[in-house]
Amino acid sequence: SVGEPKADMINILNHTTDKMPAQKPRYLMGVGKPEDIVEAVRRGVDMFDCVMPTRNARNGHLFVSDGVVKIRNAKHKDDTAPLDKECDCYTCKNYSRAYLHHLDRCNEILGARLNTIHNLHHYQKLMQGLRLAIAAGKLDDFVADFYAKRGLPVPALSTATNE
Repeated sequence: SVGEPKADMINILNHTTDKMPAQKPRYLMGVGKPEDIVEAVRRGVDMFDCVMPTRNARNGHLFVSDGVVKIRNAKHKDDTAPLDKECDCYTCKNYSRAYLHHLDRCNEILGARLNTIHNLHHYQKLMQGLRLAIAAGKLDDFVADFYAKRGLPVPALSTATNE
């Protein structure tokens, strides 16, 4: 991916992954949005690397089961709920949105660390869910649930998702 428009990435994946050996890993560099990862896996990609989970964590953009939380927003100032009630990471089990908001607003390094722990855990769980769904032959169900939690329709395999 690394910079080209999403529609171009999807178009390229639609035309290339089936031409690559199925028994070898298929790597896509620089894809970081969870939706892009899901779409690439749907098209046969196996591996990714990206700075997005850590960079976004340092900037207060946290990936959760139903999308993204911008922890800097004032609405989190008094929110005692965990960052993501579906997440079992150290951050979500031990800290509230209000505390993470406070750490971010104070530029406290602990905030960046806790946010990073959460985002990396979120990505690990996303990939684990994709692997388990593939192994069980239920990738379509996983994808449908993934998009339903975000209130989005499942994109057709031949087209790009909304930017």
